[in-house]
Order: sequence, then C-alpha cells, then structure tokens
Amino acid sequence: MTRRPYGLLCPISRACEFLEPRWTIQILTELWNGSTRFNDIRKGVGNISSALLSRRLKEMEALGLVERVEDEASGTIAYFRTEKSIKLEPAMNALAEWAQCNIEAEIALADVDVSTLMWFVRRKIDLAELPRRAVIRFHFRGDPPPKCPLYWFVVEPGADLPELCSLDPRRDVDLYVETGVVSLGAILEGRSSIEREKEKGGLFLSGDPDLARTMDRWLRTSVYAALEGIAPLS
Repeated sequence: MTRRPYGLLCPISRACEFLEPRWTIQILTELWNGSTRFNDIRKGVGNISSALLSRRLKEMEALGLVERVEDEASGTIAYFRTEKSIKLEPAMNALAEWAQCNIEAEIALADVDVSTLMWFVRRKIDLAELPRRAVIRFHFRGDPPPKCPLYWFVVEPGADLPELCSLDPRRDVDLYVETGVVSLGAILEGRSSIEREKEKGGLFLSGDPDLARTMDRWLRTSVYAALEGIAPLS
C-alpha cells in the first residue's frame, strides 16, 4: 500500500495506517465471523470486486494480518486471521458498541446491500429451532425496490447452514416474510423487535403459523443486540 503517512508520533494514527484502506476492517470482520474461502469472504463483505478483494488480501498478508493456507491435496486456499489480527478483537468490539449506542438507527441501517444482508441472515438462522425441512421466502420492499427483491432459505435436517437461493428453488414455501432492509436490519441489530416491526407494518409473516410464531427463536440477533443504551429505530 503506497500512500502518504500521517507523519504523527501517535499509536492511533499508526493503527489507522494499517487498518484504514477500504475493506480491511470488513474483511477482518468476515474472517472473525467464520468465513475462510475467497468466495464466502466476498459474499459476506458485499460490494467489493474480486480483483480488489484479492489485492487487499495480499496486502493484509504482507502486513501479517492474514495467513493464506493452501491445501496441496485439493488445491483449495483458505484465509485465517493471525494472532496480530485476533488481538484487535477488543478494539473492534469497542467500535461496534460505540456505533450501536451513538449512531442513529436511521443512519446506521441506511444503504445496506440486500444480498449481503441475506448472507448475514444465513448465519443467524438457528437450525436447532427448525428441526424439519422448511423453505422460507423473503421479499424485500423498497423505494426504489432492490435489484433482487426475492430470496429463499432451504433448510435441510443435518445441514450446518441453510441454503441461500436468489433463484426460485421450485419448492413449496412454508413461510413468507415480507419486509424492508431497514426493518429487518433493525431487528437483527437490536434496534427494534419482530413484534414492533409487525405492529408498524415493517414486517409481514404468512404461512406456517408455528414458523411465524417462533421467528424470534430461529432468527438469532447480532451479538451486539443486547447492549444497554442502543439507539432504537423510531
């Protein structure tokens, strides 16, 4: 990374020089969330090109923030955080907690990419609360409407994660979820709740009554959703 340094005798400024290039923190967060393969990292990070992600991973590897591991037998490549990156967790948590309590919900939830949001939701569906096969369809409203407004989760017993589809899997749908990015994001981040968004008209559920009734059990919220003093969605 060739850019002009701040020229300050300041540890915070030095940390910023390591972490400031766009997408660095987001990549570390996605690795923190469990992604190790290139395509999974790209889906979790969102609006980043494959070329830029590849370049940024190489830069982070050179800085000792990421370890690249190749399986010679299969030819697959995985990326892992180094000890240097792991030691950033307290600082990252502090930033997240500050944002939850000090950034207004309308600002914090604006401009969220739908496909990235659904990749996040994929990790938040608790399959232990969905013991049988199920298909859940999400329809996103918006003005303007999102480019891809429909997503399906296909839940199979024994799977680690549900399958996320942006094309109709041609399976009978058990639960229809109609919502908006802001409403769903507010639920996940603890800035609102399922019941409140249903009352406000930000969330509509139809189909299997058991799946609808237990949504607060099978859809887990963010690890930062239980903080005291979160700025709520109005």
